[in-house]
Amino acid sequence: MAERDLVLRRYRMSDSRAMAGLGKSVGQLARYGLVGVTSNLMGYLVYLLLTSLGVQPIMTMTLLYVVGATIGFVGNRLWVFSHRGAAIASGVRYCGVHLFGYLINFIILFVFVTHLGYPHQWVQAMAMIVVAGFLFIVHKYFVFSDVEKRKRGVR
Repeated sequence: MAERDLVLRRYRMSDSRAMAGLGKSVGQLARYGLVGVTSNLMGYLVYLLLTSLGVQPIMTMTLLYVVGATIGFVGNRLWVFSHRGAAIASGVRYCGVHLFGYLINFIILFVFVTHLGYPHQWVQAMAMIVVAGFLFIVHKYFVFSDVEKRKRGVR
């Protein structure tokens, strides 16, 4: 009987931890979405403005990607993921991950606009959604995770 109670107690504890983790993830996703929708909407409007003035879509995307990623580091690190680890280490990971995000965006624009002839306005809008999903997952589990704490054995 005591063994069964112990098993049930451990199960309830792990279940409550899982629920707490899910709640934390949902909150992070909501904050990430708020930051992302706001910054990407403003960035997309600037993208449309600059391309309407004759700036090439890939050049415009490159400029806005660098500006948006730089601003996003602070918001994502401090507000979305509440990361308290080493800023330089997470900054290096952030830059590496954003290089991949940029390449995904570049390839999408290059293939669908340059080679397939789709309108760049729609392709860029879809690319932003694809890259945002990729970045949320990688930010949560790699860039702003508690990697430093796990290495030291701290929970």
